[in-house]
Amino acid sequence: MRVFVTGASGFIGSAVVRELLDGGHHVVGLARSDTSAAGLAAAGVEVIRGDIENRDNLRVGAADADGVIHLAFIHDFSDYARVAQTDRRAIETIGEALAGSDRPFVVTAGMAGLTQGSVLTEDVAAPPGLPRASEEVALRLAARGVRASVLRLPPSVHGEGDHGFVPRLIDIARGTGVSAYPGDGHNRWPAVHRLDAARLFRRALEQAPAGAVLHGSAEEGVPVRDIADVIGRNLKLPVSSIPHEEATDHFGWIGAFFAWDVPASSTLTQRQFGWQPTRQGLLADLEQGHYFSDVPARSS
Repeated sequence: MRVFVTGASGFIGSAVVRELLDGGHHVVGLARSDTSAAGLAAAGVEVIRGDIENRDNLRVGAADADGVIHLAFIHDFSDYARVAQTDRRAIETIGEALAGSDRPFVVTAGMAGLTQGSVLTEDVAAPPGLPRASEEVALRLAARGVRASVLRLPPSVHGEGDHGFVPRLIDIARGTGVSAYPGDGHNRWPAVHRLDAARLFRRALEQAPAGAVLHGSAEEGVPVRDIADVIGRNLKLPVSSIPHEEATDHFGWIGAFFAWDVPASSTLTQRQFGWQPTRQGLLADLEQGHYFSDVPARSS
């Protein structure tokens, strides 16, 4: 299968690309920089230069593909409304190119914020009016002859090269001299290793029917107090509670996320698609030490 992948050179995307190549697929990757393009080409990927704001390149990549995986997202939380709208337009553009073809289109979405305090399952619809409408837009494409599915990812997709939420928490702990957690720290974050997530993206591409929602959570919910404990131990810093009302002052924009209780099950996904996560969990991954190197690994 000829598969067009946006976000192909990123932390998750590079693992998805390798999974697809190992599965015998021909991968076409969208690359916005010379460095990303060179890395993809070296891996055996056909390259289209551009980014998700360039709708012409998205149309070309999708029109020539047997299937599409959309992973790219502009992680600028200072202007979230704009980047969410960019993501929406990208999904709509790809969907237009695939309309009436019954070709698979796997769209990445997030779990955080869909529910609070109860375990999120695949059959719980995303509430209307969310700033990021990835899921809503993607699922509407099923009525237009696109085999569109949604793969929800947890707040922590971990592994070497991670530059997401957990590395940000580590940087904050280094800067403040304390590894903190909000309130009693019992609120939970689901998590998955990026290599387990990559296998699920491939299964979604190959197997998911139109309108399917998949959950890429290997761990239903890791208490944030436990995350703070591991960070504190590895940095040799004290671990302390921060009142909820002070979380934003201490953590910045990530404070609200870190205070959410957002457990998520993948039982239905595992049963329907035969996906069994096999990689180490988040806390065990943190204990390996690569998150705490002086120059943390970064993926372009």
